[in-house]
Amino acid sequence: MKIISFVLVLLLFSACGYVPSAKYSREIMGESISTSVKISMVDPENTVIIKDAIDSAIIEVFHASLTTKALAKTHLVLTLSNPRYEAVQYDKEGFVVAYRAYINLDILRDSDGDKDQYETKGTYDFSIAPNAVITDKQRFDAIRYSSIKAIKSFVSQVSADGSRASKNKDN
Repeated sequence: MKIISFVLVLLLFSACGYVPSAKYSREIMGESISTSVKISMVDPENTVIIKDAIDSAIIEVFHASLTTKALAKTHLVLTLSNPRYEAVQYDKEGFVVAYRAYINLDILRDSDGDKDQYETKGTYDFSIAPNAVITDKQRFDAIRYSSIKAIKSFVSQVSADGSRASKNKDN
C-alpha cells in the first residue's frame, strides 16, 4: 500500500508539471554570483551587516558560489535605505517593550548585460526591557534579520521572473 501511495504522489508531481521555484531562480542567477553594497553615509555600520547577510543568503538560498565581479554570471548591487523602528507593544505602564524594524533594499541585478531593478522590504520584531533604549546589538540583529527577509522576498521575485521567462521560452 505504501508503494502504491508513493507511486501516486510521484505521478501527481510529475504529471502536474511541478518545478521548484529554486530552479527558476538558479536559471536567472547562475552558479556564480558577486555582490556589492553601496555604503550609506548616514549609517555605514549597517553596510557590513547587510553584506554579510546577503552573502550568507546567496549561499543558502541560491546554492551558488560567491566570486569576484569579473568571474560572476550575475552581479548584485544593493542599496539599503535608512532602517526605521516602530513601537508595536507597550506594557501596562505605557513603556515600549517591543519594536518592529523596517528596511528597504534596492537591488540591481546584472546578469550578462541583462539588468533588472528590484525593491524588497523586510521586517523584524524584537523586544526590549521596559523603559530601555535599543542597544547596538539589538539594532544590528534587527537589521540583519529584516535583511534576510528582504533577500527572501528578492528570491521569490527572481523565481517569478524565471518562471515567466521559462513559459515565454516554451511558447
